[in-house]
Formats: sequence, C-alpha cells, structure tokens
Amino acid sequence: MSQTSPRQAQLRSPLGRVRGMGAARSGAHHWWMQRVTSIALLPLTIWFIVALASNAGMTHAEATAWIGHPLNAVLLLALIGLTFHHTAAGLQVVIEDYVKPEWTKIAALLAVKGICWLLALAAALAVLRIAV
Repeated sequence: MSQTSPRQAQLRSPLGRVRGMGAARSGAHHWWMQRVTSIALLPLTIWFIVALASNAGMTHAEATAWIGHPLNAVLLLALIGLTFHHTAAGLQVVIEDYVKPEWTKIAALLAVKGICWLLALAAALAVLRIAV
C-alpha cells in the first residue's frame, strides 16, 4: 500500500482516511475470523449436542469407544480448537474495548490467550490419548 502525503490525506474524505486502518490494520481480519469460527462452530456444536443426547447413558467403555472412532475424534478436535480460538478472540475484543490501563490490557490479553491455549491443549490431549 502506498503512503500518502499530508496534502493528499486532506483531499480524502473522512471515510477514505480511516478505511482499513483498524488497530494494527488487523481489524477486518479479526472480524472475519470471528464470523468464520462462528459459522464453523454452528454445525459442530449441533453435532456434539445431538451426539451427547443420542448417546446418553453410555458406559465408560462405550464413551471411550465413541471418542476413539476417527470421525468423532477429528470432529471433537475441531470443536475444541475452534471453540477456544473463538473464545480467546471474543474476550480479546472485550478486553480491548473496556480495559483502559495499557499494562492491565496487555496482562489480561496474555492471561486469556495463555489460559485458552492451555485448556485447548489439555482437551486435545485427552481426546488424542483416547483416540490413538
């Protein structure tokens, strides 16, 4: 993208000056990723709820066998990854909008990202230990 001189910037409309200039120029990407993960989570969540409802009352061995089925394991891993990614991105927006001191904002963002990563890894490891 080319740089504009101050004189050229004055000739642009207010919308033209701010278009594509979100926080670190990543606002549109973040917005799209939230929508994409939302759309991907919809069928995965419906699948998970239907699977849990239809398999209610399973024994431990039956549940382990169900998780161990390759399709179920892959769908569970996708659900885990997308859920924690979507959660971290959503909480990031809340933190960026409402936490004012910069050091508190950075600490909160690091804590949220770290906790989401750890929980996602723990959940994925649990699925993989059963499935493999």
